[in-house]
Amino acid sequence: MSSSKDTVAWILEQLEPLDVRARAMFGEYGLYCDEKMVALICNNTLFVKPTEISVEFPSLADRMPPYPGAKDYCRVPQESLDDVDQLQAFIQRTADAMPLPKKKPPKKKLPVVADESR
Repeated sequence: MSSSKDTVAWILEQLEPLDVRARAMFGEYGLYCDEKMVALICNNTLFVKPTEISVEFPSLADRMPPYPGAKDYCRVPQESLDDVDQLQAFIQRTADAMPLPKKKPPKKKLPVVADESR
């Protein structure tokens, strides 16, 4: 079951005014804060990447995989989504604890080969 756009929009509203966006990925969503992927929204549930600060949020640190075969993430209980201050702090502190994403090198263009058969 994929996550609904309404759930994603509501989670993004809860995180305002943080610099957060969601990106569709394989029927689910990746959640980015400060351009760092900090969480997944799978089956209408928020799963935050575990970092060293996760222990500071014990009510949000219940670990389980967001989908079969995935590594464990911190599952945010539905009732905790209403605690906007705690949720925003958890997301922002998680982003702050993560390194900046590596820049991808530009793609090399293939050389154009002239067709001499004409």
